[in-house]
Amino acid sequence: MIEPKILVIIPAYNEEESIDNVIRKIKYYSNVDIVVVNDGSKDGTAKKALKEGVRVITLPFNLGIGGAMQTGYIFARDNHYDIAIQIDGDGQHDPLYLDKLIEPLKQDRCDMAIGSRYVEETAYRSSVTRRMGMIFFSWLIYALTGWKIKDTTSGFRAVNRKIIEYYAGSYPTDYPEVDVLVRLHKKRFRVMEVPVEMLERQGGSSSITPLKSIYYMVKVSTSLVISSLRSGGMS
Repeated sequence: MIEPKILVIIPAYNEEESIDNVIRKIKYYSNVDIVVVNDGSKDGTAKKALKEGVRVITLPFNLGIGGAMQTGYIFARDNHYDIAIQIDGDGQHDPLYLDKLIEPLKQDRCDMAIGSRYVEETAYRSSVTRRMGMIFFSWLIYALTGWKIKDTTSGFRAVNRKIIEYYAGSYPTDYPEVDVLVRLHKKRFRVMEVPVEMLERQGGSSSITPLKSIYYMVKVSTSLVISSLRSGGMS
């Protein structure tokens, strides 16, 4: 059996405190290619990543997670990768689970596998605000698609060649994790969750404040409902 060609995409914005350790852990646990999409960082993110011997694509200014990830998917498509995996540059996504995440893709059981904190009991503990948001988005995704996905905002995801090609041509720019689930449902892609442990942020600080979380919930849910109504109603 021919092994798939696998790429890890690391979107990174001002992650100089953790990016080198993230790259080393990926190399330790799995034999995959790595590309860091340096999303207009103002610190030494790109320099540290280059020192680890990986490919770095530096964007001229900060596009946000959506633009950074689409850049990575375009690179994956153009270089003929079979599987692409998103791992954030802050160290929260544990590369220990890489093989577990890609296994259902190798077995053709799904088109996208989501590393989930909530399928099984884990040591991860989120804030009350984030937990409430997770419950809300799980309900919203179920209402719109019929999919029971518990960790809708997890960015620890692996996709196959079909979704790589789709994402390279179309990817939401603003808070994409929830949005893409509805898009994938419309395109009849298969999605499943894989239980993983996640770690605390290894450096820097999150840009998502409680106020931004509320704004995120309102903006994304409004956009998803309008999109669903335009395309023929809720599932």
